[in-house]
Amino acid sequence: MKTTQSKRHWSWPLVAAGTGLMLAGTASAQSSVTLFGIVDAGITYTNNQQGHSAWQATGGNESGPRWGLLGTEDLGGGLKANFRLENGFNVMNGAAMQGGRMFGRQAWVGMSGDTLGALTLGRQYNTVQDILGAIQISNTLVQYSTHPFDNDDINNTFRTNNAVKYVSPIFAGLQANVMYGFSNSTGFAANNSWSAGLSYTHGPLNLGAAYARMNQPASSAVGAVASDNYYAPAAAVFGTRLVDATRQQIWGGGGTYTFGPATLGLLYTGSNFNMASGGALRFGNYEGSMRYALSPALIAAVGYTYTETSQGDTNGHYHQVSGGLQYLLSKRTDVYVNGLYQKASSGIGHAWIDGIAGPSSTTSQVAVVAGLRQKF
Repeated sequence: MKTTQSKRHWSWPLVAAGTGLMLAGTASAQSSVTLFGIVDAGITYTNNQQGHSAWQATGGNESGPRWGLLGTEDLGGGLKANFRLENGFNVMNGAAMQGGRMFGRQAWVGMSGDTLGALTLGRQYNTVQDILGAIQISNTLVQYSTHPFDNDDINNTFRTNNAVKYVSPIFAGLQANVMYGFSNSTGFAANNSWSAGLSYTHGPLNLGAAYARMNQPASSAVGAVASDNYYAPAAAVFGTRLVDATRQQIWGGGGTYTFGPATLGLLYTGSNFNMASGGALRFGNYEGSMRYALSPALIAAVGYTYTETSQGDTNGHYHQVSGGLQYLLSKRTDVYVNGLYQKASSGIGHAWIDGIAGPSSTTSQVAVVAGLRQKF
């Protein structure tokens, strides 16, 4: 999701043969299937994981490893049929990610038109992820630079099943995005989801705002937010587990502005977890970032996030600083090094950079990661 992917194409014409399709060796502009993917691996050092330092071989530091197929068929009159099947995997052991799903990152089919927009059906990203994920600093740095516990889900902790999404054409720089995820149960509201947002682009300026709501998430294996694809039980603040939420709401807005080799970004997101035990666990994330192209091949980025959290009369906060360098060896291959520091308030008890295998035994944690990424 974080990068534009170079792609290799295999194309064939559709041939009426009475019983189905026949592959042909010549290219066709009418129909195509694209194989794409990313492989990303490196080494991560953490100064404190439950009281001990750690060196670990880690995958998906900058981009989650994946492979997939994109298909399109030109139906004429500016109308196209499209599909996307995208598998996520752990490059270090070859295991499937996203709960072991074959196409756990995305799996959808749809139609699009030049003047009609795009309608897609299947497992997809929600509107907050689509619009605000491109603004967050983790879109440039490694996943560890996302907000604590990925409380706003813009690092894609979970996707939405049974989803119908519509993305409008761009009118005067504006584009609308709406999505509904069905519960697929007789209790219509028991594990459904909806989201909506608006983005605006004008020259170097990009703005976006979005909202998402999940009702009784993880209450079933077949709903919009499946029980095997939500927050881990270990994700807890003030002793309250995020996975025990009966309703989650996420909202936010922000933008980026590019001038010369520099891009500045500002982002605010909020999230609210209504808990089964009563009350609500709330987060507010305030992020500022800068990306700078030191040369066509060397990119530097830095980000700072202040996160406040509360539950009833209990309050806490996190400070997090992230920075890194990316060197492009080619259009497809780059190397990177990132450093991260998180400081939690004493009321929270310990720091835990999102994506690191374990929390610190103190209120601070440092991580450094270096790696190699190749796209195809």
